[in-house]
Amino acid sequence: MSRAENRYDPEAEARTQRAALLADAVAGLTAERKTLPCKWLYDAEGARLFEDIIRLPEYYPTRTETAILRGCAAEVAALAGPGAAVVEFGSGSAEKVGLLFDAMERPAAYVPVDIAPEWLEEGAARVAAAHPGLTVLPVVADFTRPFPLPRLPRGTPLLGFFPGSTIGNFTPDTAREFLRMAGRILGPGSRMLIGADRVKDQAVLEAAYDDAAGVTAAFNMNLLARLNRELGADFDLSAFRHEARWNAEKERIEMHLVSLRPQLVRMAGRRLRFAGGETIHTENSHKYRPEGFTALCAAAGWQAERHWGDADGLFSVWLLKQEG
Repeated sequence: MSRAENRYDPEAEARTQRAALLADAVAGLTAERKTLPCKWLYDAEGARLFEDIIRLPEYYPTRTETAILRGCAAEVAALAGPGAAVVEFGSGSAEKVGLLFDAMERPAAYVPVDIAPEWLEEGAARVAAAHPGLTVLPVVADFTRPFPLPRLPRGTPLLGFFPGSTIGNFTPDTAREFLRMAGRILGPGSRMLIGADRVKDQAVLEAAYDDAAGVTAAFNMNLLARLNRELGADFDLSAFRHEARWNAEKERIEMHLVSLRPQLVRMAGRRLRFAGGETIHTENSHKYRPEGFTALCAAAGWQAERHWGDADGLFSVWLLKQEG
């Protein structure tokens, strides 16, 4: 497995991430409506819990998207062309990208990009082992911000890959900004394969984000445990509960951590007050109708070239192409 040219320094990266976590936590938890960015859900423990979530019976997105990708991989590979490189934004465990490499002709490279170093290395190693000879160039970065690609042969076609309905974690405005940024990173003529969850029955949606086994609740609560571990906070996890709610107006699932009583929390020399019933908003998962998603992509400079779905209308996979 090859590495990107920018040397990865684990200690420096840990300091950078801790500083960013502190800045986000202070800004979000001192706001009138308390929030924490969902990217901080994915430390090593969060990543482990998310791997459990995707196997739950209530959590339909992963198995549905995987089935769609199996069906469309050959067509995507043909459109991407021989010798293409795949850049995966937020690669995580990198379990789905192998479906593309199985179908692609002489893929040039795999560039997984993720903020969680341990998860990135594990996923990159898995892809390298499954596809001998494939150049794998992992990049530790916050994929929601501009980052440099490793050097690739001139003229290499680039295929962005953004599965898992992660686009739904952004508000529509930030989703457009992300897609514009991805277009600048990938360059003219590139393509992007992206998964988007669809609007559906409220009960199905809420069950997917509040499973009977409590795994999603543990995943959400781990964010407070992370603040305790990394920032020296003193959150009492028994004084909060997980809540998933459907916001019909904005067509999104919201995840919250609800304070069960009035309480005072200390974090990094600050005193944070919580009223009983007050929440920390930790994640959004926007759901899209096909016409709305097409318009979103067009506003960001991408043309919807193809899209595929399942028979039950639960999920869509879109192949986008850079306009111009």
